Amino acid sequence: MRTQHLRAVSTPQTLQVALYARVSSDQQAERHTIDSQLAELTAQAVQDGHCIRNDLRFIDNGHSGASLIRPALERLRDLVALSAIDLVYVQSPDRLARSYAHQVLLLEEFTHAGTQVIFLNRPIGTTPEDSLLLQLQGMFAEYERAKVLERSRRGKRHRAQTGAVSVLTRAPFGYHYITREAGGGAARYEIDEEAARIVRQIFTWVGHERLTLAAVCRRLRHNAIASPSGQPHWSRTVIHTMLRNPAYAGQAVYGRRQCVPWQPPLHPPRGHDGLPRKPYRQVPAAAERHISIAVPAIIDEDLFASVAERLEENRKRNRERLAGVQYLLRGLLVCQKCGYGFTGYHPYGPWRYYRCCGTDRTRFHGERRCDARLVAVDRLDEAVWSEVYRLLDDPTRVIEEYQRRLDAIQATPHQLELDALGRQLAKARRAIERLIDSYTEGLIEKPEFEPRLTGLASERWRALL
Repeated sequence: MRTQHLRAVSTPQTLQVALYARVSSDQQAERHTIDSQLAELTAQAVQDGHCIRNDLRFIDNGHSGASLIRPALERLRDLVALSAIDLVYVQSPDRLARSYAHQVLLLEEFTHAGTQVIFLNRPIGTTPEDSLLLQLQGMFAEYERAKVLERSRRGKRHRAQTGAVSVLTRAPFGYHYITREAGGGAARYEIDEEAARIVRQIFTWVGHERLTLAAVCRRLRHNAIASPSGQPHWSRTVIHTMLRNPAYAGQAVYGRRQCVPWQPPLHPPRGHDGLPRKPYRQVPAAAERHISIAVPAIIDEDLFASVAERLEENRKRNRERLAGVQYLLRGLLVCQKCGYGFTGYHPYGPWRYYRCCGTDRTRFHGERRCDARLVAVDRLDEAVWSEVYRLLDDPTRVIEEYQRRLDAIQATPHQLELDALGRQLAKARRAIERLIDSYTEGLIEKPEFEPRLTGLASERWRALL
């Protein structure tokens, strides 16, 4: 039966051609670097006589080439593994991967599946020398990149130790960043008096009036004070980040954060594929790595210390309130009214609830987006766990459900698998034809022709059986 299906799909087919493009940052994506890559790749593919389908354009916007975990690359590799792609156009090897080891891995993976990779900046040969040259180029590019990053890191730390403001990122709210060109050879922070007045007011509310972050957000909105991004609403995260920034007390800090390897989150945000844009994440660095740089102060050190004490009190109080609190269904519940997720809610006393995020006014600037009621944690956890216990206590129910889903899958035609096998068979036939043509024209000798023909014939039979 399988052979009959294969005969139906094994006729010569149009080559399936894909494009892959990547940029490392959102800034590059905004500058339409992706568009230029796609234009060049499409032009070359059309020049070679190929037609590119829209669903075979694989684009990774703002994803680092240092990692293989990229959404578009993952989809491309899945199709290549099914032998559904014949050609892949890429601008250069470093667009495919930064690391030479990753380049070799991907190229071997594509070659094994019968997919040819075409780089615009250099052709790929089939000789061992061509493969060695590609690997050497990748190694030297990776080495040079590492050296540039190390020199840049050491240079920035040296400039920071001399008090240079140029090593800092953009100026925080309340300051203007004056470049070296505009500052007469030395970059500096300059106080924006209008924004600084808002900063002083926020610190005063928290340090002297002991307001909570949510209360600060409400007061700012009531006073019609726009956020740093120009929005009418402020978030608690923005306020908290501002209150913890020592630059407002006259001591900006270089090296507050460091990069560590990325690890998959336990509960990825809903609607997010869980794949990182970069193979690392930023975490707070050790205090001994910090370098202080003097900048103009907006508030005095006593007020900054008072605010820091208030934030620490809030942190301790919240930690004590949540001590021992566990939510079995955290990250798993979704509201059927509004689609937002449920989160743990422990307002007072021993009572714990699951609450729809749409009912939290502080998340939506004082307005509720859902009227779902609170759900008692104990009752819901007990009901769910009882069902799980019954399922584990009766393994036949698991087997029945597994069989039901398996039957549903087997009832549908395996068209994707048949198409993939058909492509493998078509590739084997084309390879045999090219080999025979080469032998007929005298390009290869009989001792080389016979074993290669036997190998291709074996591949063809494996696809048929």
